[in-house]
Amino acid sequence: MASGSAVISPAAIMAPNPIRICFKESKYEFLKALRFPIYFVSTVIVPLMFYVLFGLVMGRQSIGSVTAAAYLIPAYGTFGVMGASLFGTAAGLAGDRGMGWLVVKKASPMPTYAYFLAKLVMSMIFSTIDVLMLLVLGVAFGGVHIAPIAAMKLVLTLICGTVPFYSMGLAIGYFATPTSAPAVINLFYLPMSFCSGLWMPIMFLPHFIQKIALFLPPYHLSQLAFAQVGASMGRSQLLHWESLIGFTLICLGLAWVGHQRDQKLNG
Repeated sequence: MASGSAVISPAAIMAPNPIRICFKESKYEFLKALRFPIYFVSTVIVPLMFYVLFGLVMGRQSIGSVTAAAYLIPAYGTFGVMGASLFGTAAGLAGDRGMGWLVVKKASPMPTYAYFLAKLVMSMIFSTIDVLMLLVLGVAFGGVHIAPIAAMKLVLTLICGTVPFYSMGLAIGYFATPTSAPAVINLFYLPMSFCSGLWMPIMFLPHFIQKIALFLPPYHLSQLAFAQVGASMGRSQLLHWESLIGFTLICLGLAWVGHQRDQKLNG
């Protein structure tokens, strides 16, 4: 006698939608970062505070061919992008590794790439907030005049600049412990920011530091951003992009080595 009940094969069960999974993971990663005031303060409020103190107070003074208010938007924008990417990725990854959260994620149906994509999206969101708020402050209170196309290029350039520092965050996160990660981040973050001319215009720095800056990714990103406000040092933009791409590949290679090491340790 034929059975009246239908047999549902495993193949008939709908597979999880990877786009929906990535969206939800990105959403919760963003909300998690938003619930940590120290992250929002250090990555968004600090660059804005610096801009108010130096960009608006000294906004009418000239730095090269532009006003200080215009010059410091790309400078502190780059600084904010670095902070959002490094702290959001390196500190988060190191913490998740230390708590064994990555092992739990690996055992779940969620694809591994969704975890890493979510951290990149979160870094880009906070970077966008930082750059847009700097632009609003500069235009509304600093007397900055920037064409809409140039403003759009500036925002897109700095958002793309999230990727190299996100990659650097992965490399740090795979080798640092949860307690040492913030110190290791600052060990790179602060000296690179200073030597790249983000706190003080690079033409005012000692000559040997200007030479060092040529090997630092924040310098190359900031020069691409300065070009949108007419304040670059005139070097080839292709050189800057090539330097950032090369740095990204090196960091991803180091992160892969760390990932493989963790895989062996965790079986």
